[in-house]
Amino acid sequence: MTKSGFLTEAKARGFVFQCTDEAALDEALLANAVAGYIGFDPTGNSLHVGHMVQIMLLRLLQKHGHKTVALLGGGTAKIGDPSFREEARQLMTDETIAENIAGIRRNIEPFLTFGDGPADAVMANNADWLDKLGYIELLREIGPHFSISRMLAFDSVKSRLDREQGLTFLEFNYSILQSYDFRELNRRYGVNLQMGGSDQWGNIVSGVDLVRRTDAKTVYGLTAPLITTASGAKMGKTAKGAMWLTAERLSPFDYWQFWRNTEDADVGRFLKLFTDLPLDEIARLEALGGAEINEAKKILATEATSLCHGRAAAEAAAETARRAFEEGAAVDTLPTVTVPAADLTAGIPAFALLVQAGMAATNGEARRLIRGGGARLNDVAFTEEAQMVTAADLRDGALKLSAGKKQHKLIKPEA
Repeated sequence: MTKSGFLTEAKARGFVFQCTDEAALDEALLANAVAGYIGFDPTGNSLHVGHMVQIMLLRLLQKHGHKTVALLGGGTAKIGDPSFREEARQLMTDETIAENIAGIRRNIEPFLTFGDGPADAVMANNADWLDKLGYIELLREIGPHFSISRMLAFDSVKSRLDREQGLTFLEFNYSILQSYDFRELNRRYGVNLQMGGSDQWGNIVSGVDLVRRTDAKTVYGLTAPLITTASGAKMGKTAKGAMWLTAERLSPFDYWQFWRNTEDADVGRFLKLFTDLPLDEIARLEALGGAEINEAKKILATEATSLCHGRAAAEAAAETARRAFEEGAAVDTLPTVTVPAADLTAGIPAFALLVQAGMAATNGEARRLIRGGGARLNDVAFTEEAQMVTAADLRDGALKLSAGKKQHKLIKPEA
């Protein structure tokens, strides 16, 4: 039975998968002697929903009064994390890495309070120390503390070695540099807890071991489970692509809609992981059955969107959804897709328009949707797969295109 507020709530919400020494970590947390970090490699200019467990774990640590560090991997991004990847990442330029770091900073900032206070968060970049390392110096100082046989036993390494493309020596160094990060953060900020997804367990344990061997200090590692949906899908990935945290890549409405479409079996679990709602309120919501579960999904969507995009944007998305889905209104706040005006003048087949609007992945999928009665134009079901959509169908300068009950977009002509 844990005693500390952070570890008790983290376990109750489903954040804890593995821990190096849970009892000792619990005592350190009780003594308010813990500072924790999670690393984010800037492989793109935005994080996505798949990163939300890690962000919320940092948020929970800060909620309980502990120092938090969000580490941006400006240095390790030059190598790329090979963990459970089928092949090596493409190497990025320094300019691309800098642009990606700027985007990820904007993703993380709404979730944490940054400043100079004892429990305020810090955002660090490991390029500040990794870029300055000399190769021979690094090998001599920490190389003796890493066993090749142990590193080869990591599941993340074995999974790559079993594949035809293997693992490059460049990537093999990633674990060493991540371990070095832990020691550097311990020295700079007193960080003594590294957290991450369960795929990072081997790297985290290596960091714990390095700090113990070189600095004779006790530090801890904790991982969260990798989240999949009840149907087994990877969290944050949909048929339409990744669910980005950046509004420029995914509108707050589409972000809200992603959470609204949560499977019934996942509602309680996702409320615990991805919102700040109290556990007793979540217990009430996840006990709802039948049509009432939809109200719990709306609350999940609004709370999750509020954290990422702000309360005003979340409530606007909820109102847009209410009007579009419950009143059938074609409101201007729906996601908008533009098509050449000439196409509407000539006419576009219904199935082709659905694909062009991103509401079906292929012509075949669009045709099946129409045959099943699931595609509508201005709230009227298409009668034929090749039904022509023209400028005559415009209402107030736009078309309302619907796929199923939950996907709605405005189609506007562009000169």
